[in-house]
Amino acid sequence: MPTSSEYIKRIEQALSSYLPKEDGLEADVCKAMRYSLMGGGKRIRPILTLEFCRVCGGNLYTALPFACAVEMVHTYSLIHDDLPCMDNDAMRRGRPSNHAVFGEDIALLAGDALLSLAFETMLSPDSAGTAAEDRAVRAAGILARASGATGMVGGQVIDLQNEGKQVTADVIQQMDEKKTGALIVAAAQMGCVLAGADGNQTAAARTYARSVGLAFQIVDDILDVTSESAVLGKPAGSDLANQKFTYVSLLGLERSRELVEELTQQALSALNAFDEDTEFLSSLARKLAVREH
Repeated sequence: MPTSSEYIKRIEQALSSYLPKEDGLEADVCKAMRYSLMGGGKRIRPILTLEFCRVCGGNLYTALPFACAVEMVHTYSLIHDDLPCMDNDAMRRGRPSNHAVFGEDIALLAGDALLSLAFETMLSPDSAGTAAEDRAVRAAGILARASGATGMVGGQVIDLQNEGKQVTADVIQQMDEKKTGALIVAAAQMGCVLAGADGNQTAAARTYARSVGLAFQIVDDILDVTSESAVLGKPAGSDLANQKFTYVSLLGLERSRELVEELTQQALSALNAFDEDTEFLSSLARKLAVREH
């Protein structure tokens, strides 16, 4: 079983290999793509694709292009989220956000290009042929749905439309399950599909990822009010500054922390559906629940 650092090394080597060369007339957008895609991060989503493929008996080499595609979509969303027309954040992962370095126009196009590159990577003859075309198409479809209007994009719309408005915990949960959770769930399910997992395992992966994804967002809300910008690598207090209601503002810190623990336990229970060693996934869920950035 690979360690987290081994997974990250594999993922980052592959990501770098998929990026376009920076020597043409379009070099600026290629540089902007690399700046954000190779700019660090926890690589949680691609790790989930690889690890769920492994625990379902699949081949990690087969799943790697699809894991990279998930990270490309995630990175495109971060570039767009930081734009002045969205959250208007000047920092990301401890350094200037993409648009602060390359300008709004190139940043916007870099995000678009990463989204396109994700599907090019999954559906290339090499990737689709190695994974079996039917599984490759199913995996790509999962990522497409999770990225679109009823998934990640939809969650961002809910977020934007409710700035400064009093909303319920149910609205916040729907927003978080789409904006953050949809891609995490997709990453896990893609790993199962690529391994040819049965329905029970795929459903368990969804439960695990949904619980981890929602816990991840609640921890984000907690850190926004308890941590500092230097630790987070992005502006602390941005939710309050943008007049956003969060789990913390509605339920308080104590109840928010209780919810993180409840969701983490749900994720751990879901792993009983797998025969292979799930210690990596158990450890990941626990670490994400107590992370500091």
